[in-house]
Amino acid sequence: MISFKNVVRGLLLLALTLGAALAGHAQIVDDSTKVLYGPKTTRVIYEAEVRRDSTGGTPIDTSLTRWPQARFWAHDTTFQQDLGVLGSASRPLLYQPNYQLGARFGRNAFDRNVRDGSEVPYYDSRSPYSFFRYIQGSRGEQVFEINYSRSLKKNFSIGVDYERIASNQVLAVNTTQWQVEHNNFTIYGRYQTEDGRYHLLANYSASRQRTRELGGIWPTATESLDKSKGDNSFFKYDLERVYLAPGINIDDRDQVHVFQSYRLAQQGFTAYHVLDLRRQYNGYTDNALPRDGNGLLLFYPQATAFPNSGTLRNTVATDDRATFRQIENTFGLLGRTSRLEYNVYGRYRNAWLSQLTTPLGRSGTGLRLVTVGAAPADTAVAPHYFGQLFVGGTASFNYRDTYAVEVAGEYLPYDNGSVKVLGAGGEYWLRGRIRTGPLSAELLLNSYSPTLTQRVFIGNNYAWANISDSKWQSTFNNTTTQQLTVRLRQRLPFLAEHSIELSAAAVRISGLVFYNQYGVPEQLSTALADSKTLLIGFARHRARLGSVFFDNQATYTQGGDGAGLRVPALVTESRVYYQRRVFGHALFAQVGGELYYQSRFRGYNYAPSTQQFYVQDRFTIANYAIANLFVAADISSASIFLKVAYLNQGLTSDGYFTTPYYTGYPRRFQFGVRWRFFS
Repeated sequence: MISFKNVVRGLLLLALTLGAALAGHAQIVDDSTKVLYGPKTTRVIYEAEVRRDSTGGTPIDTSLTRWPQARFWAHDTTFQQDLGVLGSASRPLLYQPNYQLGARFGRNAFDRNVRDGSEVPYYDSRSPYSFFRYIQGSRGEQVFEINYSRSLKKNFSIGVDYERIASNQVLAVNTTQWQVEHNNFTIYGRYQTEDGRYHLLANYSASRQRTRELGGIWPTATESLDKSKGDNSFFKYDLERVYLAPGINIDDRDQVHVFQSYRLAQQGFTAYHVLDLRRQYNGYTDNALPRDGNGLLLFYPQATAFPNSGTLRNTVATDDRATFRQIENTFGLLGRTSRLEYNVYGRYRNAWLSQLTTPLGRSGTGLRLVTVGAAPADTAVAPHYFGQLFVGGTASFNYRDTYAVEVAGEYLPYDNGSVKVLGAGGEYWLRGRIRTGPLSAELLLNSYSPTLTQRVFIGNNYAWANISDSKWQSTFNNTTTQQLTVRLRQRLPFLAEHSIELSAAAVRISGLVFYNQYGVPEQLSTALADSKTLLIGFARHRARLGSVFFDNQATYTQGGDGAGLRVPALVTESRVYYQRRVFGHALFAQVGGELYYQSRFRGYNYAPSTQQFYVQDRFTIANYAIANLFVAADISSASIFLKVAYLNQGLTSDGYFTTPYYTGYPRRFQFGVRWRFFS
C-alpha cells in the first residue's frame, strides 16, 4: 500500500522538477522573440455578453486564486451539501431563490457537474488555442478537461471540449472501486458578419453520469454518533459497512443550444432568437434490495403493497426510469446605449415526460419495463405533454457610475390551453434593483408551481400523484416568496488595500413544497403561521498587506431549521496566502491556507431512487472545520498546485459528515496541472 508520506514526497519532487525545467526554458528564450499570441490576445465570449449587445469578450482567467479551491472545479460554485465524494448527488447548502417557472423536471441532484448550453465559453483566439487541466487526489478524486478551439477566419471559430469528473469509493472498500464517473462532451462554434450586425453562437453537449449509490453507513451495534474518534465512531472509512450493494444511478443529458442576433439599426435595436433542445434521462436500478435476517426491507421506505415486503411492485429489484424532453424557442428584442438597456422576449416551451418501471405482480431482475400509465389497471397517470408560453424582459437605466435602476421579470400567461391570471395560480418572478454609489437594494417577488417530479412519481419504492386533472394541474398551490436585499460594496483605501461586501436579506416563503421525513412531497399551508421567514446576513472582506492577501467570507441564516427547510446557521470560508514572483520573474507562486467552517444542522437525507434530498429529524450533523494547505505556481503558460486537504483531521475528530451517515473525505493529498497552448 502506498503511504501518504511517500505520495507527498514523490509529487513534490515531480513538481520541483517540472518547475525547474519550465523556469529554465523561460530563461533561455531570446528576449527579442515576439510572442504573437497569448493570454492577452485570446478573448472569451459568453452568450450573456452578446445578449447585452456586447461582443468584445473578456481576457481568459490566468489567475491562481481559485485554481486550488475544490468548489471551483465544478460548474456550480455555490456551497453544496453532497454525499461526501466528488461528483456525487448534491443540493445548494444555502438558500437560493428560484427563477424557473412552468414545467420543470425536478431532478437536479447532478446539476453541479453539468455546464448549461447558455454558459458555454466561445474563444476568439486569432489562432489555435487549447488547454487541459488535470486534478488528482490520493483518495481517487479526479478532474480532467481538454479543450481545443481555433479561429478559421477572422469572424468564425469552432471548438471541442471533453471533461471528466470521477471519484473512487471511500466507504466500505479497501481496494480501488469507482463510485462516480461523469463525462461531458461539447462541440461549439461562433460566427459573426464582417460588419458585426449578425452573431451566431451554437453548441451541442452530451453529459453522461454513472453513480454507485451506497445508501450511507449502516451502523453497527457499537457505533455511536456521540463518538468522534476511535473504533466506536463512524470514521473508519474502508472498514464501515453500507446499506446498498450498490444501487446504480444514471443521469444522461443532451442539449442543443443556438443563439443568433441581428442588429436592425445602428444602435439600440437588435432582434434575437434562441433555440434550446434538451433531453434528460434518469434511471435507478438496485438488483439486490437489502433485507435483514427476518426478510424486512432495509434503507428504503417500508411500503405496504406486498405484506412484509417493503416494496410497491417488485420484491427483489427496483428499476425506475424517467425521461424529460424539452424544446424552447425564444424571440426577443434588445438594445443598449450609454445609459439605457432593455430586453423583451417571448418564449414557448414544448415538454414531454414519460416514466418506466417494473410491472405489477411480478418479481425478479431484468424484467421488461412498462410505461407508466400504459395499463389501465396499473395507474391513470399517463405520459404527458406540456405547451407553455412565457413573456418577460429587463429594463435598466444607468447614470455614470453613481446611479442605476433595473426592473426585470417573467410571467407565464398560457399553460396547456389555459390562460393564467395573476393571483389565481399564475406563475411569475419580478425583480427591482436600485443602486446609488456603493449601496444597492433589491426586491424579488415570485410565484411558481411544483416540479413535475413533485407532482407525479410512480416507482417500486415510492409512488405519488399530486395532480387534479388530465392537464397535470397540481393539487399543491404555488409557492410564493418575497425577498428584500440590501448590499454595500466598498473599497477601503486606509492602511492597506481593503474591500468589503455586506448584505442583509429578509425572505418570506409561503406554501413551501418539500420532501418530508418519508421522502414524499408535502406542502406547508399558505397560512401566515406556516410561512417561512429567513434572515440572511453575508459579509466578505478582502485585504492586501504587501504580498500577503486575505479573503474571508461568512453567511449567517436565521430561521433555516424549521419545518420543511434545512439551512446551517453559519457557513464561513477564509483564505490567506502569500504570493510573489521568484527565479527572475520566471515563476509566479502562491503559498497559503484555507479554512471552511459549517455550524451544526439537521442536514437533508437522500433518496437515490428519486434523486431527491428530503428533511429528517433524527440526525444532527455536528459543526466541523476543514483546514487545507496549498502551494500554487504559474510558470509561463502552465499552472500547478499541491495541496494537503483536511489537514486538521484527528485534532478534535476523526472525520465529519456531509449528509446523515455519509462521511466527508479523510485527509488526502491533491495536485493539479493546467496548461495553455497558443499557436
